[in-house]
Amino acid sequence: MLNILAEIHPSRWTFLWDALTAFSIRLCTALLILVIGWWISRRVRRWLNRVLTSRARMDATLRPILCDTSVWGIRIVAVIGALSQLGIQTASIVAVLGAAGLAIGLALQGTMQNIAAGIMLLLLRPFKVGDSIDGGGGTVAGTVEEVGLFTTRLTKPDGICEYVPNGTLWSNSIRNYSRNSTRRLDLEVDVSMRDDVNRALEALRALTEADPRALQEPKPQVMVSRFDDSTAVLNIRVWSNSDVFWDLRWDLARQVRKALADAQCSLPTRTRELHVVQPSGEAAARVSA
Repeated sequence: MLNILAEIHPSRWTFLWDALTAFSIRLCTALLILVIGWWISRRVRRWLNRVLTSRARMDATLRPILCDTSVWGIRIVAVIGALSQLGIQTASIVAVLGAAGLAIGLALQGTMQNIAAGIMLLLLRPFKVGDSIDGGGGTVAGTVEEVGLFTTRLTKPDGICEYVPNGTLWSNSIRNYSRNSTRRLDLEVDVSMRDDVNRALEALRALTEADPRALQEPKPQVMVSRFDDSTAVLNIRVWSNSDVFWDLRWDLARQVRKALADAQCSLPTRTRELHVVQPSGEAAARVSA
């Protein structure tokens, strides 16, 4: 073995040393480009997030998407630059990235669907940060905190944080409770059939019109919805601003009993009458036999 190494011409050792040195320099340069690219991307994220937060006209829904897009754009450029330093041609890089993208897209169809759904949510804007929504076929409800490329972050009414895939929201109907400034409140009240229904209607109508949170246009309505057993079911329909909707609902539900009591009407106790039919004498004899 030593004889074979001794027979190698010194010029060949020089060539190998120069090639190894050049490759090491290119490798270090490529690693340096990656490190600088990742460092710049983090700095750009912080700077862009600070600038977008300070601008009052910038929608909070677009902020995380713009930050993520800029960060990954810089990192992709850094990766391409690092591969170029290693001697890989740009055309080859594009071809490899295209093939890899196709393979990844086929393997991660659900993830790609979430990205496409996130883009559509940002373009069509069915909701924005701060809106209270109900989506996902009725299984998702909460206040929108952030819309990302893959998931949407919600805070549920009980304070729990929930991450929902964008595809789940996009593929189902979405109810936005914050989009319109006003909402209609529907409250059902049971009144006994033994009481004066018209007097109950007037009492409930006076109750709704006296509350300053109830909008006078459209005018509050109190009507008989249906008759159920020995009960008349009254329906209160009141329009209010969305921000006081639940407060008004709870207060009306609490004040209804007193208003009916003042009008000498009572909340019914549901009863059922049972009629027992006695058989005739002949039928009774047949049954006893």
